[in-house]
Amino acid sequence: MINNIKGCRQDLKHSHGRRPRRQCKWVIGPWTKFPSQPKNFARSIMEVLRPQLIRIEGRIYRKNFIQEQTYQHEDEDDDFYGEPMECSEELGDSYVVEQTERGFQCAVSVPSLLFKYIIGKKGETRKKLEMETRTSINIPKPGVEGEIVITGQQRGGVISAKTRIDVLVESFRRKQPFTHFLSFSLNQPDVQEGFLKFQEKVLEKCSMDRGVSSCLFQNPAKLHLTIGTLVLLNDQEIQWACELLQQCKEDFINKIAGGKALLAEMLGIEYMNDDPSMMDVLYAKVHMKDGSDRLQVIADQLVERFVSSGLMMKEWDKVKLHATVMNTLFRKDPTAEDRNNAPASKSGPRERESFDGRNILKLFENFSFGDLHLNSIHISQRFSTDSSGYYASSGQVDFS
Repeated sequence: MINNIKGCRQDLKHSHGRRPRRQCKWVIGPWTKFPSQPKNFARSIMEVLRPQLIRIEGRIYRKNFIQEQTYQHEDEDDDFYGEPMECSEELGDSYVVEQTERGFQCAVSVPSLLFKYIIGKKGETRKKLEMETRTSINIPKPGVEGEIVITGQQRGGVISAKTRIDVLVESFRRKQPFTHFLSFSLNQPDVQEGFLKFQEKVLEKCSMDRGVSSCLFQNPAKLHLTIGTLVLLNDQEIQWACELLQQCKEDFINKIAGGKALLAEMLGIEYMNDDPSMMDVLYAKVHMKDGSDRLQVIADQLVERFVSSGLMMKEWDKVKLHATVMNTLFRKDPTAEDRNNAPASKSGPRERESFDGRNILKLFENFSFGDLHLNSIHISQRFSTDSSGYYASSGQVDFS
C-alpha cells in the first residue's frame, strides 16, 4: 500500500515509532524508501515487488531497496548501510561465536578489497554498526588480508553485527566485475582451423552487410564455452574454488563422464537478441556427438554446486552450451569477454555498434567448426593468456 506524501511521515511515526530520513518522499511499508525523482519511481516499485535475494552460508536474505540522495563528488559505493535487521539467536546457530573473559567474539573472513564498504566514508558505516549492535569491529589495514574480528558483551549483538557485515559484503561483491570463469577450452587445432574458414567465408560473402568487419571475430586461441562466472577476490577464495571443483569431480563428474573425454562438436550458429539485423553477439552451438545430455548435466550441476557455495550467481535456468564467435565489444577491445551483463561503469553502459547478421545466419546456419574432445574444466582468469594462447588457469580438473 502506498501512503501519500502528506500522510507518510505521521503514519510511519505512529505505526513504528521511528521517523523516515529527510530524503524520503514515498513510503511502501516501514523501511523502504524511494527517491523523489519521478523517472526512477517505476524502477523503485519493481525493487520492492521483486527484491534482490542474497544467499549467505546456506540462508537466503531479502535485500530491501534503499536509495539515499547523493551529492557531488561522492562515491555512492563507499557508503551504503541498510536499515537495522532483527537477528535471533537461532540465526546465529551456524556462526562460530567464542565466549571470552570480556564477552563474545566472532571472526569474519572478508577479502581486503571489500573492507572499504564496511568502514564507509570517514568510518561512518563501521561506527553505525558498532553503535547499533553494541560491539567493537576490528578491521585489518587496507590492502592487508586478514579476518574482521567482532567483539561484544552480548552474543546477540555479535551475531547481529556479523550478519549485517555478511549482507554488506555480499551486496558489494555483486557489484564487482567477475575475475574468473569456469570454462571448457574449445581451441583445439581442428576447431581453430574451422573457425578461421568460417571467418574467411563470412568476410568474403557478407563484408558489405552493415557493421560486419574482421575486428568482430573472436581470437581462435581463446574459443571457449563458459559455464559460469566467478568473483574471486583473494588467494583464499581461489583456493576454495579449486577445492570445490575437485569435489565436484569426485561427486558427479567422474560418474557422468565415465573417466573419458566427452566427444562433442561445434555445429551451427545462433544469436540471442530479437532482431537479427541488430546483432551484438553471434554464437556457435556445442553438441554431444552421441546426442546425450551429459555435457549439459555436468555444466548445470557445476553451476548448482558453485551457486550453493556462494561463489557464483545463477544467471540462467540452464547453462547455454555455446561459444562466442563474433562480438561487437571486440571493435574497441579485442580482449573483451563474451559477457553482455557485466557491471556497467558509472558513466553509463558501454556504447556498441551492432551488425546485420541476417545473411550470416542464412548462409552459415549449420556450419561445422569441427569435432571436440572435452577433457578438462578450467577456472580461467579473465584478461589473461597462457603459453598456448588460451586463458591462464587458476585450477582445473581432467576427465581422464
